[in-house]
Amino acid sequence: MIKTERLLHLKSSRGRKVRVVREHYLRERVPCYSALCQADCDNDGKVLPGDLTHYVIPDVGIVLDFLEILEFREIQGIIFTQTACQAVQHNKGRRQYNRLRNLLKDPRHDCVLFVNEFQKYSYCPREKGESQEKWQTRCVYSAAVWFYNHLAGLKDIVMVTDDSEAVAQYSSLNSGVYVISMQEYLHSFWSDVNAAHELYSSIVQAVQERESEGSEREYQEHLPPEVLEAGIKCGRYMQGILSVNKHRAQQEALVTTQGFSNKSTDLSCDVLVLGVKNCNRAVHGDSVVVELLPHSEWRGRTTALTEAQGEERSMEDQNNQPMPTGRVVGILQRNWRDYVVTFPTRETQTQSRNSQKILTVPWDHRIPKIRISTQQADTLQDHRVVVRIDSWDSTSLYPNGHSVRVLGRAGELETEVQTILIENCISVPPFSEAQLREMPVVSPERPWNPDPEQVTTRRDLRQTHLVFSIDPKGCEDVDDTLSVSRLPKGGLELGVHIADVTHFVKEGSLTDQEARARATTYYLADRRYDMLPEVLSANLCSLLGGVDRYAMSVLWELDSASLEVRSVWFGRTLIRSSYQLHYELAQALLNGEDATVPELNQLNPEEQSQRLAELTQALETLTHVARHLRAQRDRGGALELEGVEVRAQLDSEKNITALVPRQPLEVHETVAECMIFANHWVARKIQESFPHQALLRHHPPPRQEFFSQLQESARARGFTIDTRSNKSLADSLEQAVDPQDPVVNRLLRMMATQAMSQAMYFSTGAVPADQYYHYGLALDRYTHFTSPIRRYADVIVHRLLMAALDLDRGLSSTLASNRELEETAQHINNRNRAAQHAQRLSTELFQCLFFRERDPESDPSCVSDAVIYAIRDNGLLVFVPQYGVKGPVYLRSREGEVLTFGADGHCEWSSGTVKKHSDHITTSSLSGSTTFRLFQHITVRISVQSNRCHADSLNLEVIQNAPHETSNPDLVPTQSKVQLIQEVHRQAEESLQKASVKPKLSREERQYCQSKQPNLYSLLEEIRELSLMDEEACAKKLCATTA
Repeated sequence: MIKTERLLHLKSSRGRKVRVVREHYLRERVPCYSALCQADCDNDGKVLPGDLTHYVIPDVGIVLDFLEILEFREIQGIIFTQTACQAVQHNKGRRQYNRLRNLLKDPRHDCVLFVNEFQKYSYCPREKGESQEKWQTRCVYSAAVWFYNHLAGLKDIVMVTDDSEAVAQYSSLNSGVYVISMQEYLHSFWSDVNAAHELYSSIVQAVQERESEGSEREYQEHLPPEVLEAGIKCGRYMQGILSVNKHRAQQEALVTTQGFSNKSTDLSCDVLVLGVKNCNRAVHGDSVVVELLPHSEWRGRTTALTEAQGEERSMEDQNNQPMPTGRVVGILQRNWRDYVVTFPTRETQTQSRNSQKILTVPWDHRIPKIRISTQQADTLQDHRVVVRIDSWDSTSLYPNGHSVRVLGRAGELETEVQTILIENCISVPPFSEAQLREMPVVSPERPWNPDPEQVTTRRDLRQTHLVFSIDPKGCEDVDDTLSVSRLPKGGLELGVHIADVTHFVKEGSLTDQEARARATTYYLADRRYDMLPEVLSANLCSLLGGVDRYAMSVLWELDSASLEVRSVWFGRTLIRSSYQLHYELAQALLNGEDATVPELNQLNPEEQSQRLAELTQALETLTHVARHLRAQRDRGGALELEGVEVRAQLDSEKNITALVPRQPLEVHETVAECMIFANHWVARKIQESFPHQALLRHHPPPRQEFFSQLQESARARGFTIDTRSNKSLADSLEQAVDPQDPVVNRLLRMMATQAMSQAMYFSTGAVPADQYYHYGLALDRYTHFTSPIRRYADVIVHRLLMAALDLDRGLSSTLASNRELEETAQHINNRNRAAQHAQRLSTELFQCLFFRERDPESDPSCVSDAVIYAIRDNGLLVFVPQYGVKGPVYLRSREGEVLTFGADGHCEWSSGTVKKHSDHITTSSLSGSTTFRLFQHITVRISVQSNRCHADSLNLEVIQNAPHETSNPDLVPTQSKVQLIQEVHRQAEESLQKASVKPKLSREERQYCQSKQPNLYSLLEEIRELSLMDEEACAKKLCATTA
């Protein structure tokens, strides 16, 4: 090891230049991370393969500007130098630096880090008078030469730089070390990666436009980081996350401050920012610093309805009192992502005379227009395109960016689905060959059988326990089964058996890392993207009937009278499910109805009757136990909230005639209670074994101000809602029942759901013990254990449970630290939010597709009953029970006209006034006045409001101030909601064929290698799992917010 000195010129916090001399140590042996290493380097971790044609070393400028291209998996053998990585950290900020670090960690990418500045023979001290850029280029070239010599010339080294002087200077100095430009490199080595070439052209244009930007300032300059830091510490400034109001993106945003307290000012947690100038180039999601305006300039939030407005938290909707108002003075961290934009038509394009600068419109209303430089403006009209923001200088009215790839024409089904995925940062590439090689080989010729060693080490329940599953019809991924029996010595044994995913997915494997990255299975209205390869999710880890499967089981011994737990056993088991029931069949057996169990069809009548009686008895016992468990949680304050699930009715020609909510079954709650019980006991076990390293799930109490709309609405109906605790809230909701209108209680429970905070995963070492509590389920500890096929959190919990059992046997296990576990928990929370949002947007997409093919003026399915659940300044928010739709109804138009009804019920728009009250709103004109009250039933017409640049939305228009009377009120649809999806697909394919365009759906399905057909989980149980509700906590009547 050799010690040298390194001279640095830094700036102090006061802006003074400081000369710093630091010790710098050089080593002869530094890992090269190549499989061709001839010097026996200590290459732990990822190693570059030796069968590549060359290794490539990008210089600093290439890494700074073209990192996106280097992220292509096709480009292999990349060596990032320490010099380039430090340049990214200093010039691009923490987010871009973390992106580079994650790329280096990702085993799916063939790239490594070479610490060239610590290698004795590659280190280059900076010469006097040498510019930083020239020194950095020389360092990278020196690293390239060292690599070639270190590998004894066995591999050619390509240095990529866009510095033409460097190409001329270094290209002929050493044979075997080639110095070429980025364009030449792509053309010579990766000519078939078209996406990389297109992206390169886009980035080059963006860089050129950025360099030629004007000098006239449009916004205030951001304050220096040291000024921001000092201002935050002294209380002058506040930091937080900017959240733009999607309904008023140009006018209103909120900054949710983080732990701010000011001795002189009593502030809420939010600061209002009005107008794009005050946002000062901050984009939705950025971490910003704000300065409060004088108290006289504080304003309140707008409470009038805007286009496509849905429901928001009650405090945000109702509170128009002056609140802290400020302006953005600096940005701590950019949180830019990929954005989907639409190129305008030729008539609306905004561009200069001699350039191709196009102002594109983002699909997300909260994002400002993005200026793109492209030569394909005419070709891309009316197309959805993925873009990235490069910069937003104070001299530019809009941010500058570059295009990444084209999704397709706006309005096409596949384009819109891919838009939803990208807007939610959901990446679901096909599972790689390396990942699939980790999976067991299963085929008709080579069926899977349990390993004899596993049979001896697991508890074998195949002959001793009646195991069965209860799932939606057509379920492929059965990850939980149940058992219940009476013990010979008295008492009951209840069992929950979960697929043993961790046996097949080893920690740290490629499959495990891919599962962690996805964190969950993504369910859209017409498809799903699995967290695990299909051989596991639909086969080896699916507890199908009549086959042997590995399981993780929890078995309780219960007192037969009190049902109190006497003992509990955890462990790995071997099971064989006897029956694969669906919900309707299980409920029919419980109701004593005639029902056919497929597994009994081949038996003689006597044995069939005996086995059926045995199964029915087990279901009845299970229901009895579940009622007791639910009653226990009810006494503790468990909440039963309301959710909406819609299904479709089709006629004989597969035309959709109606959408109606699905009816709940008691067996839903029976299964849910057993899953909650298992999750609770596993949470207790892992938390007691690992007090600071267990993954739990808590549900914080909601903020009381979010209950304002619920309380005001209930008061208008004569009810009082006590929100001081979950128990008082549950009791109040139970009593708030209108015998004449059951929809009232349903809406109140929906409002309570909307007020709930979101349940989150956390590491027990990161949260005080008094915050472990789950508010919605009324449990002191809770986790997720029962769905490891589709939730990565459950995979972690399975590993923790096995480590806890090893600890009981005196064995030690290597666990993730509290910090690492907390980072994983936050990642899973973020992915769950994305999955929830994507699923909701997908449902809205198909609702719009359903109504788009119908004439609202003549089609009776477009007219429906609606219930008013909120009053706004210029209209109403209504709920349509038939379709599970919520939306605004306007009573005052943009032109100032108001809606009134005559004596004959005919509505008309005319000049007049609107007067809002707490529980009703009145419109008045020369023709008379009309009053609308909370929970009043009105008749609305549903149509689709098309938007070329954004998502379509449903438009609700009141046509009668009275309940809607259907001609066939007793019609009870029985078809599945999945038929709605199939019908929409059929219509999309027909329209494509008429336009002589090849349908894209099958190609996309092949590309992503995911589910082959719509799966009912996405339409039944999983919609709860990804939303505020917990899948186990609710089946149809939802038990509380947990997922």
